[in-house]
Amino acid sequence: MGRTTFAHLRDGSGEIQLYLNHQALGGDAYRTALETLDVGDFVSAGGPLFRTRTTEPSVRVERLQVAAKALRPLPAKWHGLHDAETRFRQRYLDILANDDVRRRFEARTSIVSALRRVLDDQGFLEVETPTLQPVYGGGAAEPFVTSYAALDRDYFLRIADELYLKRLLVAGYERVYEICKNFRNEGIDSSHCPEFTMLECYQAFADLGDMRKLAQELVEAAAKAACGTTRVQLDDHILDFTPPWRRLTYRDALLAGAGVDLEGDSSRSALNDAAKANKVPVDPSWPRPKLLDELMKTLVEPTLVQPTFLERYPTETAPLAKRCPDDPRYIERFEVFVNGMEMANAYTELNDPLEQRARMEEQASARYGADATPVDEDFLLAIEHGMPPAGGLGIGVDRLVMALAGVTNIREVILFPQLRDRS
Repeated sequence: MGRTTFAHLRDGSGEIQLYLNHQALGGDAYRTALETLDVGDFVSAGGPLFRTRTTEPSVRVERLQVAAKALRPLPAKWHGLHDAETRFRQRYLDILANDDVRRRFEARTSIVSALRRVLDDQGFLEVETPTLQPVYGGGAAEPFVTSYAALDRDYFLRIADELYLKRLLVAGYERVYEICKNFRNEGIDSSHCPEFTMLECYQAFADLGDMRKLAQELVEAAAKAACGTTRVQLDDHILDFTPPWRRLTYRDALLAGAGVDLEGDSSRSALNDAAKANKVPVDPSWPRPKLLDELMKTLVEPTLVQPTFLERYPTETAPLAKRCPDDPRYIERFEVFVNGMEMANAYTELNDPLEQRARMEEQASARYGADATPVDEDFLLAIEHGMPPAGGLGIGVDRLVMALAGVTNIREVILFPQLRDRS
């Protein structure tokens, strides 16, 4: 405007207007500013404060210094940044251009803080367990393999921290938890990422009922911290995380979804027939647990929109959980599903070392390929010294953030997701 130019400074605290005037700043400095300043430059400005006619807080600039120069243009703030490829590869631009993305990652921090607060307030001890493990366990997944030069052997990035946290129960700690990165060398899709964040916690002298209560407390606190409410919009649904959540047995869910009764004919042959009848693609040679998992994943889980405890799993699906005292065909396990996606997993933990060895060996022999899990002899040695009865709970932090942020792609809640090469 003639010999006056307006600009804005923005930082984490807010925004203020700069009033650059030819006379106040000096002719040479004013011309240099117009010729060299770009959107995205970092500058410091000094001068008296005043308000414009529209009452906007402003600085009448008398001195101006460039602290860092932007060599590339930034996305236009008012248009936003919408190209998914650029958003994920250059997350810094995504956050700069899109306020909703910035708020989502701030909400993620609030969620993790709320989870910690609940556990800390209940006397849980936060610990750190190895990321590199000589034997991977605590789940059924293909690990990333690396070479440990100093020990002259292969090690594995952990697929779970479960077995190390249970060693700490043996050590006498009664309540422990860890928020950590796990790694599974498997596919990438809207709800899976090979590097993901998990909360796992274990409580001595607790059972599945205690874990059910704790899961609801954790998610309720996270929802209130991130959203101020337990009701969250996701696509066409209002997800209501207010306790108590719905409870559904595995048997009832499978019967309704696939027409298979676990207490009738649920042999591999019957499961293959059910898959064929429901047009679920399976390999007929798969073991029974994998066939069950595929039927549930395809026919049942997509129907579980509101927070739901799926409970009483068949024994062979989880070798680390106690059998139900009223029926040894089932285990004391639940998974939490939200919007058709598994978000949490919990057991009453198996602490009988003899049965634990038998179940681990059975699983190792029954599964193959990526599903084969080695027997962890050091863990078995630990629990032979005595592990207290306990409940354990794992929550997928990324998926929890997805549900509370109202997004359906896991890459939207990971700051720097891994992507294929541009080529």
